[in-house]
Amino acid sequence: MDLFSSNAETNLQKEAPLAARMRPRNLEEFKGQDEIIGPGRLLRRAIEADRLRSMIFYGPPGTGKTTLARIIANTTSAVFESINAVTAGVADIRRLIAEARERYQLYQRKTILFIDEIHRFNKSQQDALLPAVEDGTILLIGATTENPLYEVNSPLISRSMIFRFTTLTKDALKQIIGKALSDGERGLGDYRVELDQSALEFLINKADGDARIALNALELAALTTKSDPDSGKIILTLDILADCIQQRPIVYDRDGQNHYDTISAFIKSMRGSDPDAAVYYLARMISAGEDPKFIARRMIVHAAEDVGNADPRALLVAVAAAQALEMVGLPEAQIPMAQAAIYIATAPKSNASCEAIHQAMADVQNLENRNVPAHLRDSSHPGAAKLGDGVGYLYPHNYPEGIVNQDYLPANLLGKYYYQPTERGYEKEIRTYLDRIKSQKGRTEE
Repeated sequence: MDLFSSNAETNLQKEAPLAARMRPRNLEEFKGQDEIIGPGRLLRRAIEADRLRSMIFYGPPGTGKTTLARIIANTTSAVFESINAVTAGVADIRRLIAEARERYQLYQRKTILFIDEIHRFNKSQQDALLPAVEDGTILLIGATTENPLYEVNSPLISRSMIFRFTTLTKDALKQIIGKALSDGERGLGDYRVELDQSALEFLINKADGDARIALNALELAALTTKSDPDSGKIILTLDILADCIQQRPIVYDRDGQNHYDTISAFIKSMRGSDPDAAVYYLARMISAGEDPKFIARRMIVHAAEDVGNADPRALLVAVAAAQALEMVGLPEAQIPMAQAAIYIATAPKSNASCEAIHQAMADVQNLENRNVPAHLRDSSHPGAAKLGDGVGYLYPHNYPEGIVNQDYLPANLLGKYYYQPTERGYEKEIRTYLDRIKSQKGRTEE
């Protein structure tokens, strides 16, 4: 590198955004992700010992995936190559693999290949990587915001360790912001920026675990605010930060992991009787543009699956919310949808109906004798009496309380009870009624 290119690179670094300038250079500067990179953790030990294997970093933007890859590049004895899956093709992959193979044969130096946004590689591009990863020609580090189990080929997954990055904690963001404010070489230390407590809390909350958003907003606020004439400091208030930080779009892909994670959290919140969490995840899905009909369908299923006869009205409320959605649409329909989610969440729970149909379906599939008992068969067709169809059927309404001692299941299933009502909600009454029927029939539950 000559003097001119060196100066140009130095100037470029100075002009880079604050988030780029403050990117951690080593593990000591790296904040957050203690579960995977904290002292004594497997990944940290592997980096410090330079004993790496292929791995995939998976998590939201701004959580340190690319940063950690760059730290590895600064510490490893291997040659570090980097490409972006958006711009690279199969030819680029094959070229890098050929260079890596030649490098190892001539100099016994390993090659680490970092692929940002690896989920954007199609199947043929991922397949081109596989032989080199398999024989150790390259060590792969892939970064993705999507669940690799869905987006990366199974053979690559089986040969890689997966590390899940989570949104940064408030404490980690506070440390990152503090470092940016005090660092005079790479940060805003020379600007004498002062951030009041309310502004700091606002910035941390709005960043929502994304360091890049926090630092970009902080830099914009500092560079566009005049210094105080008395103190000479740039004082950043909540109003100034609110004007500089953009509304962060909700990270949500209707075909990706956020879709599955959020609907899962929504259903589990209703099942766990937490109406506040249920409404939050409902709002999150609606705000992100999730198909409201999909949400309504899931509430209908959940009302039957996890509330059932403990409160039969839950299913009616869920269906009514779906009908309201059809009639008035969004945004108005979000109110009856919230009403349904809250009703389902606060209703007594029972999955007895769900268990009943699952067990019955299993028996239907597995049992050989599926014949309907003769006395229950259709007796309206010609020749029914001659065939014995319907003969011996006892009409329940001819007996006290509409109950008669009569078998309804096939012979090989007699005594089988699929529906086991709970002691919760309306099912307690159902259980009492069924116990009385069994008693009057002279039959006891096994």
